Amino acid sequence: MDTRTDVLVVGGGATGTGIARDLALRGVDVTLAERGGLSAGTSGRSHGLLHSGARYAEADGPEARACLEESRTLAEIAGACVRETGGLFVQLSEDDPAYFEAKREACAEVGIPTEVVDGDTEREEVPDLSEDVERAMRVPDGVVLPSRLVAANAADAREHGAEILTHAPVTDMHREDGRVTDVELGGEVGRTIEPTHVVNAAGPYADSVAELADATVDLRPTRGVMVSVDYDRLEPVCNRCRDPDDGDIIVPHDNEVVLGTTSVPVDDPEEYERADWEVERSVEECAKMLPAVADAARLRTWWGVRPLYEPEEAAIDARGISRGFHLLEHERDDLDNLATIVGGKLTTYRKMAEATADLVCDRLGVDADCETATRRLTGADDPDRLDALVAEFDGQGPTDEDVVGR
Repeated sequence: MDTRTDVLVVGGGATGTGIARDLALRGVDVTLAERGGLSAGTSGRSHGLLHSGARYAEADGPEARACLEESRTLAEIAGACVRETGGLFVQLSEDDPAYFEAKREACAEVGIPTEVVDGDTEREEVPDLSEDVERAMRVPDGVVLPSRLVAANAADAREHGAEILTHAPVTDMHREDGRVTDVELGGEVGRTIEPTHVVNAAGPYADSVAELADATVDLRPTRGVMVSVDYDRLEPVCNRCRDPDDGDIIVPHDNEVVLGTTSVPVDDPEEYERADWEVERSVEECAKMLPAVADAARLRTWWGVRPLYEPEEAAIDARGISRGFHLLEHERDDLDNLATIVGGKLTTYRKMAEATADLVCDRLGVDADCETATRRLTGADDPDRLDALVAEFDGQGPTDEDVVGR
């Protein structure tokens, strides 16, 4: 079965479904193909932090500002896909107070609201917070439920004419005269798509998708572990106020908290080591902020792979690679109808989708503005409907397993 479409989006995570939604709202004919169920990759295997931008404020002001803006947008459009819990950056006695001050000043420069309180004051709000916490900085972090978010984007795209294909891995691409002419889908679909334009939003698989079209994407993926434990007494996200390191974040869910994370380079986003030391180190370090998690029952453990983009000249520690996104065209590969979007983070998926849709519409000659920042997502106010959509799209990821469809 052959199908013509204006745009084929490869990848059914937050960015891919966000792109499909954005383009469909602009009247573009879109088909999305995902190798498994929706949110099966990076999106559904994150720690679920809705960034205020404070985590990046002193290192990357523009990215921090983007996080702040997008977290506020999601609070308006995403409903039950997010929770506004607030967040803390805590300084332990062993941490450098100068780093705390630098972060506070950077947050002020970016426009991130903060409130600094001493450890005793914060322990009144978070009774189990370590006695070693000397002070804390309150920031507007939150929690995102990626399974719901991705399913809502896909459903909204479909309502506006997009076709969403799950369990449809790309098995081959053919090119002629500098263009991708057709894309073969396997799995349960078994179709050939003839797109005018292709968007590669396959996350850590973006390089292997590009290779099918004889194109290249320079990725340096890293794995990170998340450990969910039984603990129901934490409301705000808890961040360690130091240079990014293993085990420096605790993300609250209803009756659990997610402890993370690590950053270890991987060669293959599917076949990689799941090391016990990562689990133990994450728990040990997080327990320095919230000691009760050390002995809490471990409910589940999972790893996610980050699709970090590494320009050829970058040979630095993976934690220093930009968490901003990169929208790549493939002129160097002699292709003029393929774009790849990599990097970024869950919080900024909508902004990544907007930039990609702007590019594609320009190439297609479509004159239409982005509407995704002001239109409420499908099902946003109905958790049961959102969870039904997750089930329909086979979109359950481990990040929010304790909440979605409960």
